[in-house]
Amino acid sequence: MTETYAIRERLRNLLIEKAYLTGDFVLTSGKRSSHYFDTKQVTLDGEGLPLCADLIVAKMRAAGIKVIGGLTLGADPLVAGVVDAGYRLGYPIGGYIARKEPKKHGTTGWIEGPVEAGMRVAVIDDVVTSGGSLIRAIDISRQEMLEPLVAYALVDRGEGGAENVAKTGVPFEPLFRYSELFPGT
Repeated sequence: MTETYAIRERLRNLLIEKAYLTGDFVLTSGKRSSHYFDTKQVTLDGEGLPLCADLIVAKMRAAGIKVIGGLTLGADPLVAGVVDAGYRLGYPIGGYIARKEPKKHGTTGWIEGPVEAGMRVAVIDDVVTSGGSLIRAIDISRQEMLEPLVAYALVDRGEGGAENVAKTGVPFEPLFRYSELFPGT
């Protein structure tokens, strides 16, 4: 068993055990769903965040990308974890957070973090249903003159978000698809 396989399997188990809920939920998109991923139960966990971050750093290293960002709040723990893991794993990565609206004071910017125009970046979100938050982060990144090369998500619910993100021209690579977490469903 490879180390990456072991990390993926442990993270898969944590997502199922700690983040997956059934009931009646309203999603960010406004859609109702009988299942929900409360990924903060994993991305704000001392075991879960490093597992997520190590997998993402490996993807970024393979792609030669050294900056990651996303829309607040879903991306916040993941961005911080990846920045930390990149340093720990010898592949320094910068991070940024895209605001949902521009800052009303100081720099009045959309983005917080050490980025400069022209940087090639990865964009991330925790869960993708319609892809709206990830697409918004891609749009803000481009508006701020960054170049999104890939979009990551911890979980793709498999409800059209991947196809919507693909329309932006940015390749989409979830760590897990719903069908991988729950095969046969």
